[in-house]
Parts: sequence; C-alpha cells; structure tokens
Amino acid sequence: MEQEAERTTTSIPAGHTLGELASLVGGSVEGDPALVITGVAGLQEAQPGEITFVAQQKYLRVLNTSKASALILDRTISADRPAIRVDQPYRAFATLLTCFYPRPRPHAGIMAPVIIGKRVRLGQEVTLLPFVTLSDDVTIGDRVVLYPGVFVGPGSSVGDDTVLYANVTIYDRVTIGRQVIIHAGSVIGADGFGYVQGPDGHHHKIPQVGGVRIEDDVEIGASVCIDRATLGETLIRRGTKIDNLVHIAHNVEVGEDNLLLAQVGISGSCRLGTHVTLAGQVGVIDHVHIGDHATVIAQAGIAKDVEPRAVVAGSVAMPHHLWRRVQASTPRLPELLRTVAALERRIAALETNRIRAANETEHG
Repeated sequence: MEQEAERTTTSIPAGHTLGELASLVGGSVEGDPALVITGVAGLQEAQPGEITFVAQQKYLRVLNTSKASALILDRTISADRPAIRVDQPYRAFATLLTCFYPRPRPHAGIMAPVIIGKRVRLGQEVTLLPFVTLSDDVTIGDRVVLYPGVFVGPGSSVGDDTVLYANVTIYDRVTIGRQVIIHAGSVIGADGFGYVQGPDGHHHKIPQVGGVRIEDDVEIGASVCIDRATLGETLIRRGTKIDNLVHIAHNVEVGEDNLLLAQVGISGSCRLGTHVTLAGQVGVIDHVHIGDHATVIAQAGIAKDVEPRAVVAGSVAMPHHLWRRVQASTPRLPELLRTVAALERRIAALETNRIRAANETEHG
C-alpha cells in the first residue's frame, strides 16, 4: 500500500492573452485582445505585463501612477489602458489569481511513516504525507490530501478532493464532505462543553455521544474548534466559510453560505440560516436562531433571536441604526449631563417660585 510520494510541484505563472483571460472570467475585452499578460497584482504593486483591478471609483486616483498593462473593471468605470469588463471585478480578480498562481499540491502517494488502522478504505490518487494517522474504519475519498500530523479518528470519513492541512485533528464519527479545506491546527469533533452540577457542588461531565457533519465546499480556517453534539450532530452546511480562531459549540447548525469571521463564538444548540454573516468577535448565547441573510456587526453580543435580513450591532446587540446613534452620542455625554443638571436646577427654581407665588396668593 505504501509508496514514496513524489516531490511537491509548483506552477510557474505563464503568459495568457487578454482575450483568453476575458473568456475565463466571462468578460469583454476593451483594447488589444492579443496583449500578453504575465501576472496579476494589486493596483499599486502591478508592473508592466501584469493586470490589476479597480472595484470602485475612489481608486481611480491611484490608477494614474499604476504601471499595470491592463485592468479589470466593471462596465461603468472609464479606462485609460486595455481592460476586461465584467460585472464583478473583485471576483474576476480572484479567478485570475487562481489561474496564475495555483496553490502547490503534492503528487499522490503515501510517504512513510504513516499509520493506517484496520478496515481503512482509501480512494484513488490519495496523498498521505508523513505522520498521518488513520484510525480503524476510516474512509478517505478520491484525491484527498492529508498533510503531516493529520489525525482521523475511528469511523470518520473524508470526501473527495478535500484537503486537511498540517496537524488537523478529526475525532471519531465525523463526516467531512467533498472539496472541503481545513487549515492547520483545527480540531473537529472534540467534546461539547456539557456539565451538570451535583449536590456536592462538583461539575459532572455529560457524555458527548453525537457527531459532526461538514457538508461540501466548506472552508475552515486555522485553529478552529467545532464540537461534537451531545446527541445527534453538529452541522456545517454547504458552502460556509469559517475564518481562523472560531469556536462552534455542540449541536449548532450553521446554514449554507455563511461567513463566520475571526474569533466568533457560537454557543450550543444555535441555528443559523442561509447567508448569515457574523463579523469578527461576535458572541452568540445558546439556543438562539439567526435568520437568513442576517448580518451581525463586529464584537456584537447576541442574546436573543435575530430576524431574517436584520443588521444588528452592539453588546447586547440592538438594531444597527440605533447603535450608530448611540455611538455618535457617547462623546457628548458629559456635555449632555451638564445640560440636564442645569435644566433640573432651573426647573427646581421655577417650581419653588411657583409654590411661593401660590402661597402668597392664597394668604393674600
């Protein structure tokens, strides 16, 4: 079963014509379609022969000093050199980066030392780099790449074309779909944080006997922790992208195409709809439901359900427009307090005068 894996290869960027690149991104050419492009770079870093992109009008002032030979633009921004016109310049830029600079990928094979348990099923063209451990009853799909130090626990499976980077730990009974990327140091399937306090005051562990399921086309950043369910499964649905240092607790369900940014923490049994965005350092209390297309601004604390398409901010979170007013008012609080105190003194004086006048009238 074992064979020496070939050396990792890298692709050297080759030239492509502007017309070829336009076809690749579904755009139209403005200028010479035969112009040869040798690379992709940022607006200020680009050199002759390279292509860059302009996503917004405000960056046009930088364009005057850019050395780029060609541009990626939307259909409204004017160009002073050859260009590819597309509806989404940033997306086209990302596509061309993949074209010119594909991530190095090791050739298929098994490079010792690798530990392979009993009843392990390996697909075709699998790459197992040194110090990978596959426990009993593991299933590895076709073209899977496991980098050094990856551990896959008993009964777990990894789908076709998935890549697990160095030192990823997959506990038992975890199901990972196709075309999933998990970056270095992430832990999938550790026990959920479940304890019950006994009459002695000690915390007694609740066994976590469920699993984790990660659907297709999910990307998980470095040092992410996704806990196994107490019962049932923790679920990450198709297309979701998870940034570094995110924690997802037991029995959480994350919907399709979510964006979970750095240091997000989601407590147990939460439900996130589709296309939810949680910005950096958002915290979500347990058993909360966040509706489809909702956006939570960075560092918000979510303590109750969030309606679909809502934009919320603050800790505890409030409607975003109200949060903005609160933040704008904060620097004026000392002045407002002084004003309120002065008004209170004036009202007290007026009330005193009113009472004195009423007494004088009564005893006239």
